[in-house]
Amino acid sequence: MKPTGVLMVGSVPGASAQEVFVRLATELPGRLQAIPDGETGERWNYIGWQLERFPRVARRNELGGIPLPETGSELPTFTLGDIKPTAYDEVALLSYAEFKRLRQQNVIPPDVRFQIGLPSPYSVLIGHIKPELINAIEPLYEKRFAETIECIAAEIPHHDVVIQWDLCFEMTALELDHGRPLDARHQAYFSSPGGVLQGLVDRVVRLSERIPKDIKIAFHLCYGDLWHKHFVEPQDTSLLVKFANALLAHETLGSRTEWIHLPVPKERTDPDYFLPLAGLKLDDSGSKPPYIYLGVVHANDEAGTKKRIETAQATVQFPFGIATECGLGRTPPEEIGSIFQICREVTAEHL
Repeated sequence: MKPTGVLMVGSVPGASAQEVFVRLATELPGRLQAIPDGETGERWNYIGWQLERFPRVARRNELGGIPLPETGSELPTFTLGDIKPTAYDEVALLSYAEFKRLRQQNVIPPDVRFQIGLPSPYSVLIGHIKPELINAIEPLYEKRFAETIECIAAEIPHHDVVIQWDLCFEMTALELDHGRPLDARHQAYFSSPGGVLQGLVDRVVRLSERIPKDIKIAFHLCYGDLWHKHFVEPQDTSLLVKFANALLAHETLGSRTEWIHLPVPKERTDPDYFLPLAGLKLDDSGSKPPYIYLGVVHANDEAGTKKRIETAQATVQFPFGIATECGLGRTPPEEIGSIFQICREVTAEHL
C-alpha cells in the first residue's frame, strides 16, 4: 500500500511565495496537509538572514563579528534594543495574504492549512553568536521570538495555521553529547540539571507555551543540509526517537503536535535504521496522534525511495507520509521536478 501524505519541509526554490504555492498545489494534488511559502528570497539559507538581528560584537568573528575586548576586560552587556525583531511575522503575514487569495481562487484546496517554519532560537544562537555571549543574548532573542509568535497568532486564524519548529542544532548537540565526533561549536552552551536533552526540550517548551493552545505545532528534526550533507550521519533513528518522545511527553506539546518529520539518509535502505521507530510513543490518550513523515525521498532516485518506503513499512507499525530529508531551498532547480514526480508516484491521494 502506498503511503498517503507529502510534507514540504519548508524551503522551496521559487521567485515568490505565490510561485511556490501554485507549484505545490498543482504538482502534489491531494497530498498536502499544509503548504509553506517556500522561504524564498533572503530566507533561502535557513537561519542566515537572522545574522543581521544581532550587534556585530556578538556575532562570531568568521561571520563578520567584531573581536571581543582583550582578556581581562568585562564582556559587553546587551538590552532588548540591541536585538532587532526577527521579521518572521512580517513575511508570514504577507505570505498568508497570498495564500488566502489563491485559496479563494480554488488554487489551494479549502482543507489545506498555511505552514510556518520557524527555527528554534537555540539553533540561531549556536549558528551566529560567540559562545561567550550566548547566555546573555538568549533571553533577549527569545523575547523577540515571543513577539513574533504573538503577532502571528493575533493576525492569522488559529485553525488555519501550523507552526513547525525546525530543530537542527539540537540534534547535533545530542549527537555530540552521545560521543559522536563533531566540531566543538555544536556543543550545548547551557548546563541543565536534566542534561542536554532536558535543556533542549525546556527551550522548545518555553517558546511553544507562547503559542496559543488551539494552534497546532509540528517538528522537523534535522541533521543539517550544508552543501547537501549532514553535519554527522545518524547511526539509526534511536536518538531521533529519544528526542521526539521527550518533546511529546511534555503536556504542552504532545496533545497538539500535528506531525513529526524525521530524516532518512539516501543509503539507508536497511531495517536497522528504522527499527528504533518502534519506540515512538505516539499514543496521546484519545486525541489524534502526531502524523509521522519520513524523509525517504531523494532526487533522481525513485527506486531507492521505493526501497526505503518498503523497508520502513516492513519495520514500523504506524502509517506514515513521505518527505525529503530537509528543505529544498538549496536544491538545484533541475532536481526539483524529479522530487515532485517521485512524491506523486510513490504516494496515494487523500490524506
